[in-house]
Amino acid sequence: MRALLDTCVIIDGLQTREPFCKAAQAVFLAAANNQFAGCITAKAATDVYYLMRRHTHDEAAARAVLGKLFALFDVLDAAGSDCRRAIPSAMPDYENAVMAETALRAEVSCIITRNLGDYRRSPLPVFAPEEFLKRLKSLTDR
Repeated sequence: MRALLDTCVIIDGLQTREPFCKAAQAVFLAAANNQFAGCITAKAATDVYYLMRRHTHDEAAARAVLGKLFALFDVLDAAGSDCRRAIPSAMPDYENAVMAETALRAEVSCIITRNLGDYRRSPLPVFAPEEFLKRLKSLTDR
């Protein structure tokens, strides 16, 4: 199974944001243990870099975080076709629609996010981190 992590889940895990960090970090651990193939978007990578540099005030530390993320997760590039397909999308937020279109093109199984409302009309299944972990456990218990 391939799953795309939304930026909020990545930041929750990296910045230990309560009360969300435990589930986000468990998702990271499941990816590290090869229980699923995790992906992030290139746009998420630039957002993570910006937020981590602002959080740590340390350029080298922010880049080191990206190196670790890239070792753990595949990075998906948004294509022009993803951007064009997102315009008429039923999803109200264009940025999230581009992410969903990128995930579709990359044949990702689902999106993991805390912002479930923003993805109500996603063409892919969308799960909160806790819900994703439960589904992953049920798949591995079979």
